Amino acid sequence: MESNIKIEVSWLEVLKDEFSKPYFKNLKQFLIEEKKKHTIFPKGDEIFNAFGHTPFNQVKVVIIGQDPYHGDNQANGLCFSVKKGVKIPPSLKNIYKELETDVEKEIPNHGDLTHWADQGILLLNATLTVRRKSPGSHQGKGWEQFTDACIKHLSEKKEGLVFILWGSYAQNKASMVDTSKHHVLKAAHPSPFSAHRGFFGCKHFSKTNELLVQQNQEPISW
Repeated sequence: MESNIKIEVSWLEVLKDEFSKPYFKNLKQFLIEEKKKHTIFPKGDEIFNAFGHTPFNQVKVVIIGQDPYHGDNQANGLCFSVKKGVKIPPSLKNIYKELETDVEKEIPNHGDLTHWADQGILLLNATLTVRRKSPGSHQGKGWEQFTDACIKHLSEKKEGLVFILWGSYAQNKASMVDTSKHHVLKAAHPSPFSAHRGFFGCKHFSKTNELLVQQNQEPISW
């Protein structure tokens, strides 16, 4: 990771204290050493894409993932999203299926969710990097502390956000959200292993827009 952290200015202001903490310095050193020996995804200038496309003052919705994709050319810094031209992963296929039945959205022919991020959906992976073809390889190195801080700042400093938590890992983050002023939607993870246990039929896309409209905010064009 470059020493000049490429992160949008409103997030930089909110998170400025995190970058000087020992855990973050250790994380940077870990990534420097990793890059000497391994290929890391996403590439350096895409690690903070979620923050670049969704400035702090524009966040309306938060979707939490776990790890970036670990295959070649997949990860683009947004959870569940892949670059155009890359095969759509199974979990995202199921997200698109639910989207189609919930809001009658035609299933796209690509897996790039940048258009969601640009509308105020923070697509946040709990761990922002991964070693090529080695899932979970960068867990427990400091990223979770950093992204937990992001969630806490959002909860404390904003109101009326919609947190979409799919699966037990994301739902464990709910304890950091002040539910007296934010909305939390929970369902099973969209992976093929669990989608039939409550992800299909959750209607989170229409529910999110209902909550936004109730707060006089623009609904998401999914």
